[in-house]
Amino acid sequence: MNKGRFITIDGVEGAGKSTQIDLICSYLQRKGIKVVRTREPGGTDVGEKIRSVLLDVDNQEMHSDTELLLMFSSRNELIQNKIIPALNNGSWVVSDRFTDASFAYQGGGRMLNLDRIAKLEEWVLGDFQPDLTLLLDISVEIGMTRIEARAAKDRIELEERAFFERVRSVFISRSEAFPKRIKLIDASGTINDIHEKIRLLVDSI
Repeated sequence: MNKGRFITIDGVEGAGKSTQIDLICSYLQRKGIKVVRTREPGGTDVGEKIRSVLLDVDNQEMHSDTELLLMFSSRNELIQNKIIPALNNGSWVVSDRFTDASFAYQGGGRMLNLDRIAKLEEWVLGDFQPDLTLLLDISVEIGMTRIEARAAKDRIELEERAFFERVRSVFISRSEAFPKRIKLIDASGTINDIHEKIRLLVDSI
């Protein structure tokens, strides 16, 4: 049995990840590919419990290092108990966020040392990386306008604009540092235009 492929989708708040993930999964399934959809933080029983702590608006005073370590704890559960078994079973895994988000949100947004995050990445992931990362890029202004329409914001979404500007900057820097894996996609266009670009990238792996 052929090993599956691992695709991650990332970007600032309001970039349209959920919509494009729906379309990617449907596209792969129409091709007869088994698809496992997951998300970060979360994706496992333990991960979902960690997610509820991370996003709870009552936890505003959480230390940034604690946030980072919880993210990687959730990620380790996801990799070991869901992603790798699915890939070994021949399924394709599509994840809403992955390790690039820690560099962007905890490194950029929280201004934690990127080298420290890289050490955690090496410890938890080793040489394991996505086959393809789709980075949906929009201006922070557009993204914040979109999330303002949501019924309620989580702990991260309540951050100020400067936080998300730093997040976006690190995302872009990572796409420049890892151009083979991370594909920067202008997410300000129509849903169909964005999906067509993504479809071509997915077909290439």
